[in-house]
Amino acid sequence: MQRVIRSSGLMKDEFPFWITRQIQGELDEHGHEFVELVYVVHGAGVHIFEGTEYEVGSGDVYIINPGEMHAYSVRDGERMEIVNCLFMPSFIPDALLKELQISASMDYFYVHPFMQPDVRFNRHLTLHGQDAVHVLGLLDSMIREIGSRAPGHMTIIRLQLIELLVLLSRYYALMQGGGTASSPRRMEREITARRIYGYLERNYDKKITLESLAGLFNVGIRQLNRLVKQEFGRSMIDVLHDIRIARAKRLLSESDEKVITVAALVGYDDPSFFNRLFVRQVGCSPSRYRQSLERREPRA
Repeated sequence: MQRVIRSSGLMKDEFPFWITRQIQGELDEHGHEFVELVYVVHGAGVHIFEGTEYEVGSGDVYIINPGEMHAYSVRDGERMEIVNCLFMPSFIPDALLKELQISASMDYFYVHPFMQPDVRFNRHLTLHGQDAVHVLGLLDSMIREIGSRAPGHMTIIRLQLIELLVLLSRYYALMQGGGTASSPRRMEREITARRIYGYLERNYDKKITLESLAGLFNVGIRQLNRLVKQEFGRSMIDVLHDIRIARAKRLLSESDEKVITVAALVGYDDPSFFNRLFVRQVGCSPSRYRQSLERREPRA
């Protein structure tokens, strides 16, 4: 069974955040419950994401989402130093972003982490010069704050993380556009659709309605559905079902939770509806799906 790192061993519920600067050596495949933002300070290595190898080096920034599997490999003679910034999606509430009037600026946070895997690490964000210095300065400042535990350190760290993500958003937008303003209207549509997808990825276990999403992203319900349909070829509800069923399959394979519990964990109050939906999407019931996995790979 694949290893899943729980947040309880690294961070507290009241402050779900941790950051460290370290030499990254070989690391077996694993997943985790939290968001992991990685900045490569020095050196080079191989990041193995969902079974595919990608070269990473100084200045690279990338994000691993909850539930995604990854590993590291460092070749002989190589040495890679990274900053690992770990936080739960709830660390920066959507309500806070809306109050600060900056949620629309955080495109890196909402877009880059949720791009398709074959794009994410072939076009990862690489920082140079003063951009790299600024980002590393913010990361080092958060390391000092969490180490000192001085009064107000939690507020400072939260605000610094928001500043970091806004900066990365700016850098990423420039990288995507090649520094030019190409098809701004199309880019805006794509960014909004991917922000919606990112929100669904992070909040699939909550009660989500078209009305609540439309209000959150300041669009009409028809426009919301049209944006998602244009970008992903499916309605918003179908996209949400896809995300939930994918997560349910992972829970069925990685845990011993009962099917009724899995249904609740991925956002379905009605187990019967969950079962019907699972059969329609996967071709068999949740119980039979788990049994097929056990036949292929017996549990320890």
